[in-house]
Amino acid sequence: MKAFSSETVASARAFQISPTDTNYFAILFDGEKDAIDNIFVIEIFNRGGATPPNEHSHAHEFFYVLHGSGIAVCDGKELPIGKGDALLLNPGNEHVVRNTGDSKLYTLTVMTPNQGFAELIRGGTPVVLDAEDMKVLTGAA
Repeated sequence: MKAFSSETVASARAFQISPTDTNYFAILFDGEKDAIDNIFVIEIFNRGGATPPNEHSHAHEFFYVLHGSGIAVCDGKELPIGKGDALLLNPGNEHVVRNTGDSKLYTLTVMTPNQGFAELIRGGTPVVLDAEDMKVLTGAA
């Protein structure tokens, strides 16, 4: 069994895929360190931040909103999302998740199977989690 407690989740390694991206990822579980076929991250969207438009040919992507609010756009349809909401995207669905709130947006994001997502994230630039991130990741927010 592998576990992250609220004390150890704050020690998760975090990365920004591209220097121009407005979101970044704290890795909880992935193939590199846990020998699994999917990836579990806390995805953190800066105020006004968004994913670039993307789709996955054979992976499902799941988002569970932990904190904040935003809009999910999938195949041209918009859906408001907020704390406690869940979203499942099927393979081939072009999508964007956008932070429209007045704080950062935090989601538990799971990609099944990984489809190169962990490698893409780990190939990015390491990010230091700030005080706001730590409050949300440890459940203090």
